[in-house]
Amino acid sequence: MHSQERVEPTDVERKALDAVDVDGILGDLRELVAIPSVGGTAGELDAQQWCADRLGGLGHRVDHWRIDVAELAAQQGFPGQEADRDEAAGCVGVSGEGEPALVFCGHTDVVPPGDLDRWPQRDPYALRVSDGIAAGRGTCDMKGGVAAFLGALQAIRSAGVQLARPVGVHAVVGEEDGGLGAFATLRRGHRGAACVLAEPSAGTVVAANGGSLTFRLEVPGQSTHGSTRLRGVNAVDKLAGLLPVLRELEAERNADPDPLVAHLELPYPLSVGVLRAGDWASTVPDLAVAEGRFGVRLDEDLDEAREALRTAIARACAADPWLAEHPVRVSWPGGIFASGRLPRGHPLLDETRTAVRDAGAAEPDVLGAPYGTDLRQYAGAGVPTLQYGPGDVRYAHAHDEHVPVAELEQAARTYALLAMRRCGVRS
Repeated sequence: MHSQERVEPTDVERKALDAVDVDGILGDLRELVAIPSVGGTAGELDAQQWCADRLGGLGHRVDHWRIDVAELAAQQGFPGQEADRDEAAGCVGVSGEGEPALVFCGHTDVVPPGDLDRWPQRDPYALRVSDGIAAGRGTCDMKGGVAAFLGALQAIRSAGVQLARPVGVHAVVGEEDGGLGAFATLRRGHRGAACVLAEPSAGTVVAANGGSLTFRLEVPGQSTHGSTRLRGVNAVDKLAGLLPVLRELEAERNADPDPLVAHLELPYPLSVGVLRAGDWASTVPDLAVAEGRFGVRLDEDLDEAREALRTAIARACAADPWLAEHPVRVSWPGGIFASGRLPRGHPLLDETRTAVRDAGAAEPDVLGAPYGTDLRQYAGAGVPTLQYGPGDVRYAHAHDEHVPVAELEQAARTYALLAMRRCGVRS
């Protein structure tokens, strides 16, 4: 990847950069974090209402609508969901007429906080700023990014800069469990010439994502009294015999990764996250269920990915006398994350890298990520998309979730430059 030449900001750009208000960004982040917008709860709706109000205050034309989830789920390509919800909300703001030259996208849903005793004062929804760190649920994933691009747009407005073409904001929900918010937004017809997802990227630009599927293995056994276990077939034992098969499959699928993810120790992880078996301590269990996450390789068709797991499990069943007669059932509940990438050679990549440098940071590396995001939905809809945002994904979903304040400021400055350069400035 060739180096980008640093471009000195123009006087107009400098005026907008000087208007970036870190305290204002932290104020927005504080209000967003205070909304417990866990997927499938009323907080999702509240966060979208907050975004609609904020975008209206920026002078945007706002489309804020209720999403009928049942109707959406019946549409081809629906990405699935794991949280229970009948209703959701979409929110789009556009600064002018016509298709945006650039869209900033961010999800406002967060994952559950887990054990409250692990949080200061047992409150995950209070923003705590200390020693240059802003901590709380959602600060990293990804309300920090949302606050940063709102701060960028506020700076442009405060500086009196008029964009020649519109800039758009897509605030979406349901990203953590499939991406129904982005799916609904795109189905509603909202598009842009290019899109930046404000997902945490730790100072890099993410140009591609692997995907993931949720799998379920239902392993049959034969129940009997625990004192006569040899008469039965323990489903847990049969499941345990499949775990080495899964590890072998994972190794095979990671043997020759795409160059964008070759820096990762494990680009396409296969992980078992849930185990269930048995209903009585002295009964040999007749069913063991394992649910997990199956990494999808870059550019891999989802059906091909599913077939890889089915084939490996079928081979293992054929080699076991019991499972040959009582095969494991493989199914795919939950969210569906295809892989996705920015088209090779698209100018958004160099434009973003240049904006990062011109905003004051080091030239960012261009990498791929092992997790699914809404990137693949925008890319699939013909909107060239990459990720650049404050925070490090290692702290997403964690009890110590946080984002450096300096990264919030740097992201806002980068977004402001990128918006002015992509959309143009009226003289």
